[in-house]
Amino acid sequence: MTNDTNTNRPTHAIYQVTGEGEQSYWHRVGAAWANKDGKGLSLRFDAMPLHGRIMIREIGDEAKEAPQSPTSEPAA
Repeated sequence: MTNDTNTNRPTHAIYQVTGEGEQSYWHRVGAAWANKDGKGLSLRFDAMPLHGRIMIREIGDEAKEAPQSPTSEPAA
């Protein structure tokens, strides 16, 4: 198995989300790349969350520049 998916920029960001609503905190914990066949994603975690939810979001220009704050969700 080759690692071709890791040579390009990731298409998605992986976040650990704790809390609910206005009190939620989004912490980026990894990145994801679409597989060549388009039927799945390859995931790379920089940290492995032990609690909270895992969210995978498409990376857009706004998400790349958005600061991580405890009360804001990354741009869609």
